Amino acid sequence: MTDEKVNVYTLTVEIGRKEGDGLPENATGAAMMCFCPAKDEAEAVRETVAILKQGGLAPLDVSSYGTLEERIADGHDINHEERGMMQRAIDENSVVVAMTSPFFDVG
Repeated sequence: MTDEKVNVYTLTVEIGRKEGDGLPENATGAAMMCFCPAKDEAEAVRETVAILKQGGLAPLDVSSYGTLEERIADGHDINHEERGMMQRAIDENSVVVAMTSPFFDVG
């Protein structure tokens, strides 16, 4: 690994349906909040999408909220639990899925 600084990026990934994805039967998809250590945002997005695909999911869209420093500068309130998950992502050098929120049709 180079001496480039690794940051943890906060990403939200929209997930479509795929057979065997583990989502509730009547869900239409889901949103996943993930933390990914990377040297830049593009790498974080690539790595997160690759890991989710390996896990049998169907990523459709990714939104990045930036690094811890960027989020603080944007006025985000980041609690100890979230900071702990960011540290876990660095310690394990892996994507951490913090939360999954299934989508359901209400019509």
